[in-house]
Amino acid sequence: MAKKANPRYSLTLFSLIFIIWSFYRYFPEFLPVWFEELILKPALWLLPTFWLVLIVEKQSLFSLGFTRKNLSKALYWGFGLGLIFLVEGFLMNILKYRGLQIVLPSLNSLSGSLWLSLAPAFTEETVFRGYFFTRFFRFWHEEIWANLASSFLFTLIHLPVAVFVLSYAPAMLFIYLFLIFIFAFSSAFVFARTQNLLASILLHLFWSWPIVLFK
Repeated sequence: MAKKANPRYSLTLFSLIFIIWSFYRYFPEFLPVWFEELILKPALWLLPTFWLVLIVEKQSLFSLGFTRKNLSKALYWGFGLGLIFLVEGFLMNILKYRGLQIVLPSLNSLSGSLWLSLAPAFTEETVFRGYFFTRFFRFWHEEIWANLASSFLFTLIHLPVAVFVLSYAPAMLFIYLFLIFIFAFSSAFVFARTQNLLASILLHLFWSWPIVLFK
C-alpha cells in the first residue's frame, strides 16, 4: 500500500526547481542547448527528485512509474494520443519561433533533435507526472485535483522561459501557457490510465520533437 504523501515535500521540491530554473532563465542563454537538456536540466531537476524519493521518503524509483506493467496500454496511449499532439507541437513551434520554416532535416539533425526531445521528455515527465502527480494523488485521493495541481506546476515552470527568453506579450503568453496546460493535463490523464511513465514520455516526445526539429 502506497504511503500517504506529504505535500510539503512536493511544494519544497517545486520551489527549489522553480527558483533555480528562473534564475538560470533570467540571464541570456549562454550554454548550448544540448548541454542544457542532456546535462543541466537532469542534474537540477532529477537529482533532488531522486534524493527526495530514495532518502527522504525511503521509497523506490518504481513509485515514479518506472514499470513494465501495462506496457501495451502505455504504448497505445503514448503513440495514439501522441500523434494528435504532433499538431499542437507544430502550433507551439509557430508560437515559440514566431513562424515555421520547414527545411528537410538531415539524418544528423533528425537523430540530434530526437535526443534533444527525448531527454527533456524523460526529465520533465519523471518530475511532474512521476512525482508531483502521484504524490498529489496520494494526498487527495482524487485524480482531477492531482491532475490540475501537477499541470498547474508544469505550466508555471515554463513561465520563466516565456517571460525572460521569449519575451511574450500578455496575449501570446496566455496562449502559450494555455497550450502547455492542455498538454500537461493530457499527459497526467494518460499516466493515470496506464500507471506507466512510458506513456507520458512518448506523449511528451511527440509534443516536443516538432518544436526542436523545425525551427
